[in-house]
Amino acid sequence: MGLLDYYRQFEGLSEEEVNRGLREEAAERRRKALTRVAALDLSQTTWPELPHANIANAITFTARRGLQRYPHLRGSQLRAALAERHEVPAQQLIIGNGAAELLNSATRALIGPGQELLTAWPSYPLYPIMARRAHGRAVPVGGGVEQLLRAAEKPEVRVIALASPNDPTGELLPTADLRRLLDGLPEGVAVLLDEALVEFADAQPADASLELLQDHSRLLVFRSFSKAWGLAGIRIGYVIGGEGSEELLAELEPDLGVSEVSQAGALEALRSGERALNEHVRSVRQERARLASALRERDFDVSDSQANFLWAAHSTLTGSELAERLRQAGVLVAAGAPLGEPRHVRIALRDAAASKQLLSALDTALAQAE
Repeated sequence: MGLLDYYRQFEGLSEEEVNRGLREEAAERRRKALTRVAALDLSQTTWPELPHANIANAITFTARRGLQRYPHLRGSQLRAALAERHEVPAQQLIIGNGAAELLNSATRALIGPGQELLTAWPSYPLYPIMARRAHGRAVPVGGGVEQLLRAAEKPEVRVIALASPNDPTGELLPTADLRRLLDGLPEGVAVLLDEALVEFADAQPADASLELLQDHSRLLVFRSFSKAWGLAGIRIGYVIGGEGSEELLAELEPDLGVSEVSQAGALEALRSGERALNEHVRSVRQERARLASALRERDFDVSDSQANFLWAAHSTLTGSELAERLRQAGVLVAAGAPLGEPRHVRIALRDAAASKQLLSALDTALAQAE
């Protein structure tokens, strides 16, 4: 409708009729706005809330003060803070533009054309991509440590990439099993342990795996600020190696360093974000137990997750069917079909209100399937 057409519609109407019509249109717009509810996105593993104000302030201050400068290449201040936090020598820790970049760099450094990377499956989809980019080959291995040890006997195997807790199943690799794997591997096979989600685990201390670095220089442990810290947007992670890994770690450092803004955000998170981190982790752990129990009451098969999500399957609906019915009800979850697990969905954990909305949508979806 053009401007003239808009005004012509009022010709021949009294002022009272015009005003009544305008009021009715305004009321209708308000009703429609109130009925539009944003979807509850439980398909992502990142934390949806804003970071601590001090972190945002530190990033803003650093941006205003020094965007015209190159960053400190080795991030000495942040490295020192992380080394102190984990009680490791600073020379055995490097920072990078996210744990994923460091995992990619490690794979390229360790794998040659035609060589193999083993990974438990289903797991993080990045691992096969890492092998491909290094001109190697990814080999998925079902089962546990014994299956990995048997598969690693092939001379082509150079790397085992493992996520603990695992994405998407949420399962944790106990330190005893990791030690058994490291003790049994042939010489020349490295283990890349992706612990991006480790803060959510409560089955063992968060730094339990780091104790193995003293005896196993071929173990590299990767951490991230993207998940529990809620800082995915600044893309920063780090990797810790044991004594004797310094030369390899030097190869993994980003050529141009990590941005000063990202370093400032991570450093301030360590200084003032601990309380928010602990509250977030505690909330996820509590909700994980409650929601897992509620899903099992509804005949879901639910993995024993140590992450900030649940991996679940139901006998009457495929994962894709369930994800679509939930989407129609305004709740988003990740279907397992892209990982070769068509019966499963991955459901991120939030708070009690989010779980209540999810369960209501699930009850409707399951009732429709009967």
